[in-house]
Amino acid sequence: MPYDERFVAPMRMELTQIGFEELRTAEEVDEKVKNSKGTLLVVINSICGCAAGMCRPGVALSLRNEAKPEHLATVFAGQDLEATERLRSYIPFPPSSPSIALFVDGELKWFLPRHEIEGRFSEDVASALVTAYDTYCSQNTVAD
Repeated sequence: MPYDERFVAPMRMELTQIGFEELRTAEEVDEKVKNSKGTLLVVINSICGCAAGMCRPGVALSLRNEAKPEHLATVFAGQDLEATERLRSYIPFPPSSPSIALFVDGELKWFLPRHEIEGRFSEDVASALVTAYDTYCSQNTVAD
């Protein structure tokens, strides 16, 4: 049973206020993953403490990097069930939330699962993301 949306809304806003597009249906996930040209960062958001203390702050910090994804999207595990399930169908790793996926032209290139987020500092998460951005993203890219 999903949590009351009033409780979850601030957790969603932590990403949407910095430019992430929420994907709430399977169709929205398919559209975004299959049709995004260039780089797409997707955060599988969660209500847990490691999402609040490490994942979301680390993602926000990482976007200060010169190279960054062209597109930003998010699904909320445990809330947007259909969207989360569909996104996970594009990721050949066990379900994990929070987690972060980087796609290039619809192909998964990099993935950070929960066990590599949990127990770390937000700066560590940001550093891992920046390494991925520097590898797969163009310099001076403005995320939409």
